Amino acid sequence: MNNEETSMQDEALNYHKVDPPGKLAIFTTKPANTQWDLTLAYSPGVAAPCMEIHNNEEDSYVYTGKGNLVAVVSNGTAVLGLGNIGPSASKPVMEGKGVLFKRFADINVFDIEINPTTVEEVVSTVKALEPTFGGINLEDIKAPECFEIERQLRSKLDIPVFHDDQHGTAIISGAALLNAADIISKDISNLKIVFSGAGASAIATAKFYVSLGAKKENIVMVDSKGILSKSREDINEYKQEFASEEDGNLADAMVESDVFVGLSIGGLVSEEMVQSMASDPIIFAMANPDPEIGYYEAKAVRDDTVIMATGRSDFPNQVNNVLGFPFIFRGALDVRAKDINEDMKIAASQALADLARKDVIDDVIEAYGGEKIEFGPDYIIPKPVDPRVLFEVAPKVAEAAITSGVARHSIDLNDYRKTLETRLKKSQLANDLALESL
Repeated sequence: MNNEETSMQDEALNYHKVDPPGKLAIFTTKPANTQWDLTLAYSPGVAAPCMEIHNNEEDSYVYTGKGNLVAVVSNGTAVLGLGNIGPSASKPVMEGKGVLFKRFADINVFDIEINPTTVEEVVSTVKALEPTFGGINLEDIKAPECFEIERQLRSKLDIPVFHDDQHGTAIISGAALLNAADIISKDISNLKIVFSGAGASAIATAKFYVSLGAKKENIVMVDSKGILSKSREDINEYKQEFASEEDGNLADAMVESDVFVGLSIGGLVSEEMVQSMASDPIIFAMANPDPEIGYYEAKAVRDDTVIMATGRSDFPNQVNNVLGFPFIFRGALDVRAKDINEDMKIAASQALADLARKDVIDDVIEAYGGEKIEFGPDYIIPKPVDPRVLFEVAPKVAEAAITSGVARHSIDLNDYRKTLETRLKKSQLANDLALESL
């Protein structure tokens, strides 16, 4: 470990342990200074909203914070690149998720770390939480259990359930794919797409690309043992969906491919593999912290256009899930959606793609060193710090929820953006004041 990494680790540890420990706290939203305030907040005043909700359960959205509260749930079985480190060790990540929900979309979060690991136990535990929350964000639960856990919870719960490890990367990289294909003038339906990695994120991303217009028969998925071939007998039911007629390894799969999607480990892709790809290749090398091939290495071996994205902030086109989940949940919560369905995910991806085509505002340019940023090979998805993401994505998600029939509450979409702007400013001001008081 070099000195820079050691320094970062020391600073991160101090950041988390300085009093008060952790990254989240609870603050009251109503006055509680007088005897009358306390009478209204608790006994006997609280009986009035209790009975209203008892008579009409939907009134829990009127009289409580349920409609702006998300559970971030993990059992710690697949935490970042750290693996199965358990629920207690996953808590800093889940608190961090809560910070991002609040900072970018003014959504309150309770992070909930649970011991169960089987599908049945996790589903039972999370299902029991439904009365408290407006939505459930599943996080860092290993494959293949995560597929069945999400499927069952979506069918059993009347609030949106979203496994970000599956769908976040899919939605963000999907926006990047739409724009990259447009830049190189290739139709997404004709792209040969190679996946390195066949875990939860890779399978969900491949499925989502199909929703965006890619052809399943043009997708080749490679795991640690080679291409997911129909001749193999060692692939599970989830991988079977992308079993190919091809045999071979990653190098074989990449010959004349248009798109490489890396959701595996760093350093797997050689310069020769990149050279073997079709004209104007699209390379999404998203392994963290080290991509499957370096940004400069991939660019250097081709004379044509190479559109490159990674998961890192120090290269162009960072695929970062923070561009998705806060704003998707914001739109879903505001219309009291029963689900986050495919229409809503596509709407989010398209909104991100559209935003990247707009002029970049000065605040974003300044945050990235002052150099000009414009739509093209090195800018195909918005920057994570772009404040417009909330105002572009949440309304499109809310609209898709309404038109697809999963919304239970109507809003004026014409005024929604202005409402979001006001809300975020008030939230950030309140948070700054709260920090000053600590």
